Amino acid sequence: MKEEKQRIRLVIWEAMEKRGIARFPRPVKGRIPNFAGAETAAGLLVNTRVWKSSSVLKINPDSPQRPVRQRALEEGKLLIMPTPRLKSGFIILDPSLIPQRYYKDASTIRGAFRLGKIVPADDLPNTVSHVDLIVEGSVAVDREGGRLGKGEGYGDKEYASLHNIGLVDRCTPIATTVHDIQVWKEPLPQEPHDAKVWLIATPSRLIVTRYGEEKSSECGIGLV
Repeated sequence: MKEEKQRIRLVIWEAMEKRGIARFPRPVKGRIPNFAGAETAAGLLVNTRVWKSSSVLKINPDSPQRPVRQRALEEGKLLIMPTPRLKSGFIILDPSLIPQRYYKDASTIRGAFRLGKIVPADDLPNTVSHVDLIVEGSVAVDREGGRLGKGEGYGDKEYASLHNIGLVDRCTPIATTVHDIQVWKEPLPQEPHDAKVWLIATPSRLIVTRYGEEKSSECGIGLV
């Protein structure tokens, strides 16, 4: 299964480079790939019901989700951002404590370290009681809700860390922003620990996955 996952990642990375979809930082191989239209995808996501009803968001630190992080700060949402490889725990970015002119800077990794507060995972419950929405970066996703990251497992580790301290549960929605080319036509290989995506935002559309349909109905959460 690991070999098949990596084969799919390589197909996506190569196609993005060849078709001129990939953006800095490049090459995108080995990364959550930045893509042309990331701002547009972010714009679709922030107009959904699940986004508008969320006050506390956990968003990954990768480049393609920087516009999502900036929009969260601009809209007054508390942002929890994992440090790269979880080496320093999480960064809390409270827009009420950051001058508006620095929101764009704060949405970058370097700026977040400077303008946010680094908090070990176990201390997060002292600041927030629950995460309302998770936004993940992805290399590939499918309509069933399957997701592939870059292959190091940090997205799943971040989820597990937040789950273990009670900040996320089975009804915490997970969204992602990707380019359309990253939506795999067949079900992706998945392992039991792989967290599934409820909602996919691309530059051209919103996709509620089959898993998202089931969970949103079960949990009484409006997605789009």
